[in-house]
Amino acid sequence: MALSNRQIARAALVVVVGFLASGVLGLVRTAVFSTTFGASAALDAFYAAQRIPETLFVLVAGGALGSSFIPVFTRLLDKPVTPDSDPGADAWRLASATLTLASVAAALIAVVIGVFAPLLVPAVLVPGAHPAEQALTTALTQMMLVTVVIFSVSGLLMGLLNARGIFMLPALAPSMNNLGQIFGALVLTRLITTYGVDPAVTVAEPFAAWGASFWPSDGGAATYGLALGTILGALLHLIIQLPGLPHVGARLRVLLAPRTPGVREVLLLMGPRVLGLAVVQINFIVNINLTSGMIAGSRTALITAWTLMFFALGVIAQGVGTAVFPTLSALAAADNLPGYRDRLASALRSVLFLAFPATVGLIVLGEPLIALLFQYGAWDAESTAATAWALSFFALGIAGHGLLEVLSRAFYALSDTWTPVGIGLASMVANIILSLIFIQFIGDPSSLRRGPFAGLALANSLTTILEGLALWVLLRRRIGGLNDRVVLRGAIPALLAALIMGLAILLIADQLAESGPLLTVAVGGLSGMIVFFGLAILLGVSEARAVPMRVLQRLRGRTGVSTENT
Repeated sequence: MALSNRQIARAALVVVVGFLASGVLGLVRTAVFSTTFGASAALDAFYAAQRIPETLFVLVAGGALGSSFIPVFTRLLDKPVTPDSDPGADAWRLASATLTLASVAAALIAVVIGVFAPLLVPAVLVPGAHPAEQALTTALTQMMLVTVVIFSVSGLLMGLLNARGIFMLPALAPSMNNLGQIFGALVLTRLITTYGVDPAVTVAEPFAAWGASFWPSDGGAATYGLALGTILGALLHLIIQLPGLPHVGARLRVLLAPRTPGVREVLLLMGPRVLGLAVVQINFIVNINLTSGMIAGSRTALITAWTLMFFALGVIAQGVGTAVFPTLSALAAADNLPGYRDRLASALRSVLFLAFPATVGLIVLGEPLIALLFQYGAWDAESTAATAWALSFFALGIAGHGLLEVLSRAFYALSDTWTPVGIGLASMVANIILSLIFIQFIGDPSSLRRGPFAGLALANSLTTILEGLALWVLLRRRIGGLNDRVVLRGAIPALLAALIMGLAILLIADQLAESGPLLTVAVGGLSGMIVFFGLAILLGVSEARAVPMRVLQRLRGRTGVSTENT
């Protein structure tokens, strides 16, 4: 079922509200981690250990499977009904088979990786780290592999509920995941260290000084609490979505039947999508590998900066991309290209309208914002400066990431998963090359405050922008135009307004430099928003009026679904 622009906007707002809740909790989670361990080798080890489980989830049952499953599932559900047919039976049989096969595959792969982790982790993830850090990273990786199986079920349920127009519960799932991790940091970690759990003396001793400011024992042992919290978060991510299944008439069962109609098509669509997501994951692994030889805390600063940028990206683009994807799929299936272009142009305008001020704001207010959020406990001014240093380079790529969120889904809606993969592979190679080049001359290898890890952030931003522009050009050729003028008439004035906003914030922040981060962020941020929206309205950008009105309508409870199809 295709939604109108207004319906898509409302659905996107639901996703954005959910993401905001998750993002705020994610910042709380990161703050708890940061104030406990600081930018240290112990936290570096935990962040590195998360990479393999997250990669397996994404490749086996995450975004790849969801993006491939939704178009096939939707088509089977909307299939014409005959008097002797069971409506929706084929669709739910496909869902059951896909869910079962994904879970089994995830379990088998997790077991194999767990067995070979002692060889794999030190060689691939942290080759330049201290042996004790390598051992800790390996142990944490093995513990968290169980989340791959849990997320294999939960991730597919998110796609299934979104395909049936249920956005709230999937949007809340990441919040539950964060709550589990926060509980692990605040409660499970304390229990482990209080009761003297010592997983391995060779692991614990090098970390004995880290985390002592908050926890009663060493930081190495404490990170096991973070791993347990991660497992709890995965379970909560699954549980929160279960109440939505009766509302969509779900008929799920264990069905180990790879020959089920539709499964082969899902796998064929999934193949190139897996390659595309693998590109992103390889870039993450390269970053972890390259930071393993840098000064302790470099990886933590880089990942904390990425978390902040990703929070902004989620507010800007993920809600729009998630909400518009089923509609683009329906319009493409109906061969309604004018409607497809209209919805896509509206989505791109909205994304770029918010991306430009976010980029400028994070660059100008990055350091006081990070100090306000994280500079407590073991997190000191040097950690703040290091994270702001990386964030300023990551922020340059927000518009590119936003374009990718929407344009990649636009290709998937056309059942074209190979084009984004080809561009992504080229982007991956460029990112690795630029990363190896930039870390040689950006920053000081002996300094955390201005470390070379910022070169990794810059490489990511540049290649992402180029990747987004390449997809724009190719999609434009594919569908005979992209309503470019409509998009640019909103994007160019928004960019101008954002640049002027940045100058205004710089002047204000300079005057408030001695007043502390809270006043700087509050006054600078509010003033910047007023300047940006005011200029955007004067320049005739419709989103400058539409975005605040949609938020106000949502807050006032005007949540009825429009029936118009504009």
